Amino acid sequence: MIKKALLLIIALPFFINCSNNENSNANPYIPNYSFSVELNTNLPSYSTLKYVSNSVYYPDAGARGIIVFNTNGNTYNAFDAACPNQELSSCSTMTIKGINAVCACDSKEYSLFTGLGNMQYPMKQYRVEVNGNIIRVYN
Repeated sequence: MIKKALLLIIALPFFINCSNNENSNANPYIPNYSFSVELNTNLPSYSTLKYVSNSVYYPDAGARGIIVFNTNGNTYNAFDAACPNQELSSCSTMTIKGINAVCACDSKEYSLFTGLGNMQYPMKQYRVEVNGNIIRVYN
């Protein structure tokens, strides 16, 4: 019985991190683009990702770039930087404000821990794999 409980405790984070994210990927404002990006946290541009609650903006993927966020030291979230409740426009690229992302069009904030704001659509989330100092973000 103890072995089963221990196995469940070890496996649970994998199931939590592999969420379906159907709502965030069914957003009518943000098109689906296929991409795969590798960020090396040993490079100065991405070294802040080694620390909890830090994030970086990577401009060359997704609809308006991606925001990668360190949630707890070992787990990362990656979201499209496009405002999830706005059509793509000159103001629809979100900026980082601490542990939130802010849409310049409507000043709405979204949590980088969850991707949620107080609007209809959450931020569009992408998959993340970590292998040593390499963070791979892909769709």
